[in-house]
Order: sequence, then structure tokens, then C-alpha cells
Amino acid sequence: PHQDIRSAEPALVLTAQELYAAYESNEAEADGKYLGKILRVSGIVQEVKTDEEGKTGITLEGGGMMFGVICKLDDFSKPKRTEFQPGEQVTFQGECTGMLMDVVLVRCVEL
Repeated sequence: PHQDIRSAEPALVLTAQELYAAYESNEAEADGKYLGKILRVSGIVQEVKTDEEGKTGITLEGGGMMFGVICKLDDFSKPKRTEFQPGEQVTFQGECTGMLMDVVLVRCVEL
């Protein structure tokens, strides 16, 4: 069975800007601190995209010019909603999978 992300106790609570800054300054150190952990992240919606598999990803502003924190909605729980507006303040909880160009959280649920 999959862990219930919504009711899980987060390892850390932080803003999208704090998380992105940690990865931007030292990715290896940030991986040691956040990788594979459940994080509760708050931030401002930058953009919303649906990929070719129909999965919704919400990018939160990270303070970088082009990149931020992508929160991919959980497939195993019914999301409250999938429509988000740029500029909206939101809080997600999900599992950190590290940084590609953006920091990525998977199995995210809105709180």
C-alpha cells in the first residue's frame, strides 16, 4: 500500500523559495537533507502544466529566473482540485525527488 501523503507528518516545513535556494547553493547537501523525505512546501503558483500522461504539475516560484519547485499531484489520492491560477498562494505536501532544473516533489496533495 502507498503512504497517505495527506496525513503523513512532514520531515520539514518550508517555502518554495527556501527549498529552491538550498538546492541552488549546494545540491549534494540539499539532497542529504531533503531527498526522499515528505516536505510541506508553501509558495506562489508560477505556472500549471499537464504532461502527456495527463498528470498535473504546479510550478511554485523559487526565486530563480526560470525555475522553481514543481509539485506533481498524487495519482493515489483524489486531488481537491487541478485548476490553479498564477499568483495564487498554495501549500503542498509531497516527496522530494531532487533537482533536475527545477526541484521536484511527487505525490503532492494540497493542504
